[in-house]
Amino acid sequence: MTSFTTDRDWWRGAVIYQIYPRSYQDTDGDGVGDLKGIAERLPYIASLGADAVWISPFFTSPMKDYGYDVADYCEVDPMFGTLADFDTIVDMAHRLELKVMIDLVMSHTSDKHPWFAESRASRTNPRADWYVWADPKPDGTAPNNWLSVFGGPAWQWDVRREQYYLHNFLTAQPDLNLHNPAVQEALFDVMGFWLQRGVDGFRLDAINFCFADKELRDNPPMPLAERNDIGAPSVNPYNYQRHLHDKNQPENLQFLRGIRALLEPSGAVALGEIGEGHRGLELLGEYTNGNELLHMSYAFDFLANTRLTAPRIAGIFDRLDKVAADGWACWAFSNHDVTRHVSRWALGPEAARAYAVLLMCLRGAACIYQGEELGLPEADIAFKDLHDPYGIEFWPIFKGRDGCRTPMPWHPDDVNAGFSTARPWLPVPEAHRPLAVAAQEADRDAMLHHYRRALALRRAHTALRTGSQTPIAVTGEALSFVRQLEDEALFCAFNLSESPQTVELSDGTWENIGADLGSVAIEGSHAALGPWEFCLAKKA
Repeated sequence: MTSFTTDRDWWRGAVIYQIYPRSYQDTDGDGVGDLKGIAERLPYIASLGADAVWISPFFTSPMKDYGYDVADYCEVDPMFGTLADFDTIVDMAHRLELKVMIDLVMSHTSDKHPWFAESRASRTNPRADWYVWADPKPDGTAPNNWLSVFGGPAWQWDVRREQYYLHNFLTAQPDLNLHNPAVQEALFDVMGFWLQRGVDGFRLDAINFCFADKELRDNPPMPLAERNDIGAPSVNPYNYQRHLHDKNQPENLQFLRGIRALLEPSGAVALGEIGEGHRGLELLGEYTNGNELLHMSYAFDFLANTRLTAPRIAGIFDRLDKVAADGWACWAFSNHDVTRHVSRWALGPEAARAYAVLLMCLRGAACIYQGEELGLPEADIAFKDLHDPYGIEFWPIFKGRDGCRTPMPWHPDDVNAGFSTARPWLPVPEAHRPLAVAAQEADRDAMLHHYRRALALRRAHTALRTGSQTPIAVTGEALSFVRQLEDEALFCAFNLSESPQTVELSDGTWENIGADLGSVAIEGSHAALGPWEFCLAKKA
């Protein structure tokens, strides 16, 4: 097996553990998680069998969008610690054979960033063109009909320049003008700074938002039939448009080539987040095609509100094969922006276990969001405790993202479940205490150990990490496929329903594997699967 230090393709089939720093572990008693807390918990993450950690933003920020509004790309916000603390994370992670990926926001900054302070000061200063500025229409209204992801117009009037600036997200998050080569070079310098500190890759936030149409043309409406449940909630008018001109511009591809060229000497990896509902897989194909663009793309198809049924998964992979045959997806069921999947899909324990194994068997990389391995449900946060501007804007129909961002529970009996000795920035749900890490460590049948066994299965079989995948066959509510690499072929079948299903195996002699995960035994040439059961077998 290729060594940890020299395997440039480690990302293919990798399991990446996402950390939301505010909520992972507080060590200084201020109720907010910090980098020292992450370092303290790295052995736990390594014990899961993960290949890498992805750390959500920890840069200097006014925290209007909790770190995704960056005021200094090359400094740690004091609430999280120092650069020395980050260096400790990298050193410890590498000693534990964990890669370190950081979240980088390249489409916009905070309005408190020095670049924006200079840009808004006048129309003639050296950074005047570093952000997207535009004159009003003759009647004083915004330049076009573009909308913000967080609700309302995507333009904000600025009295200093008597112009509008573009903000695809909050008004406090002005969009950079990446048509300006100087802006691109500044962002490349940021990446170089973190590469020198030893990071192994970047999760590139909202990477398809980096360029806007130079002509600022209006977006057309989206027909009702085309609206779906991926992306902004239905109460948000953002979903009423086809976003042809405010993102996904062709210039983005050349920018991605520049990123890849910068990363190649170090072997660092680029994982792009592409927020684009119904066209996400097509963009995944465009952005990861060949060896000059992104290594992989964070796919949103498994983050939908609609539960993943066998036909739905088969359809996603069928479409992926058509539009992104040479691309590489990174799948996730949960993250810091969506309702936790055990609540979103109303999963019982057996269903949650089946989905965990399924994620480890599908072709592509996989992300696990902190607490997912514990089976944490979504927290119900009272309006008075909300911090998320998205939730505050659309309450009560959409309650925002705080319900998935509550503190990680470590000890069931400790104050604040072992997260902090002070009042946490978000409350610890009482329902999470019995699911705390310490409680599950003592129970070999707990969800935590099930995830460990699922990740161990993926590590033990190279075919599950990087092998080919046959088209997914659907039998009622069950799906099946074969993963193969050289002489290793693995049959995988999952019943994603409450009704019994029978699945036929491919030709050949098969031997059961994964008994410790609950894989059912083969019966002749078929597998009889009860509710939420699965069958894993290796070709003899």
